[in-house]
Amino acid sequence: FLTAFDSSAHARIAARAPVWRRPSMESAFDVFEKLDEPTGSEEDWRYVSYDLPFSELTPVVDPGDPLPPGPFTGRLTELAGRALIVDGAILETDGAMLARLSEIEPDRHRSLVPVDHNKLAAAHAAFADDGLYVDFTRPVETPVLVEIQTTAAGTASFPHVSIRVADHAEGRVLVVYRSSPGARLLSVPEIDIDVADGGHLRLLAIQGLDQAATGVVHQRMTLGRDATGRIGEVGLGGDFGRLDLGVDLIGDGSSAQTVGLYFGEGSQTLDYRVLIRHVGRNTTSDVFLKGAVEDDAESVFTGLLRIERDAVRTSTFETNRNLVLSENAKAHSVPNLEILCHDVMCGHASSVGPLEQDHLYYLQSRGLPRPRAERLLIRGFFQEVIDRLPIPGIEGPVSEEVFRRFVTAQEEGRVA
Repeated sequence: FLTAFDSSAHARIAARAPVWRRPSMESAFDVFEKLDEPTGSEEDWRYVSYDLPFSELTPVVDPGDPLPPGPFTGRLTELAGRALIVDGAILETDGAMLARLSEIEPDRHRSLVPVDHNKLAAAHAAFADDGLYVDFTRPVETPVLVEIQTTAAGTASFPHVSIRVADHAEGRVLVVYRSSPGARLLSVPEIDIDVADGGHLRLLAIQGLDQAATGVVHQRMTLGRDATGRIGEVGLGGDFGRLDLGVDLIGDGSSAQTVGLYFGEGSQTLDYRVLIRHVGRNTTSDVFLKGAVEDDAESVFTGLLRIERDAVRTSTFETNRNLVLSENAKAHSVPNLEILCHDVMCGHASSVGPLEQDHLYYLQSRGLPRPRAERLLIRGFFQEVIDRLPIPGIEGPVSEEVFRRFVTAQEEGRVA
């Protein structure tokens, strides 16, 4: 491993990248050195404190050994392809639509995240020397599985995945994030998605990092004319786990749906920053996230629906519901609208609170003990989201993990 995020470390890593990639890595490193690390005082980092500075980390040079099979990767029996990324390096690919950075033409490499978005985005652009490319050129009904693992304590890695859906093609992708037990580390993946005219994409990400890890995911999607994108998110792991999601509905008639759930325990912070931007006419979007926090955990949701000046006949809505299950747990929910044109339909809704006492009273009046009544309400709260996840076949393990967390905390007296 290297000793610091300095120019010599960058030069060594950049030397492994394709020649055409190195100039952009060098310019990104200049931006990385100039930017400050987030402190929590920035608007984009309100309510959280990022406490894993680069001075405590080293960039990964050689990937570690893959982790043993996890609870989510074996549930899908039919796959169109699969890839394994360990510490930012592509170790395995299987599928005609999959390629590595070294195997593609330079003009196909395009990042949708601005280099100066923040210091972590700049680090990704400067130190990501490998990448996975998923190219759907026709309708594919079975999913591609991408497992992203981070293994070595004290390191930072920068996995990169680009997904392209061609005109009138269709694809499905399941991304699973994991890390070594007990390893304090940083993973900064970037997921870029480009759906061309008439294309359709379903993507589900399961963030299952160990609770010692920090994960900051930058995910972007652009949609062409009459294109649709369905994004699912399951947030379970990490000491600090952030999804920085942006969706641009560029083409007329495009449509986006974002649905997800998160469950925080211990001292976890699960952080969701969502920007949906309507540019084309007759576009639609829906954001629907539900979460729960217990112990000393904290969740953050800030969502912005922005309707540009020419995006007439837009229809958009965002909903965020939160359960606070312990006295010291916290949930922040900040939905926003920015409307720059007329002739639109839009709205938002959010809630933060404990389990409904009226619902508990009703169930108990029908003879159910309070613990069982609480479990029924937890199941019902999350099932609405689980049923809408965009990749079928994964509902069972997601439901099992969420319910296990609550039942364990309930039995140990950690919920109010």
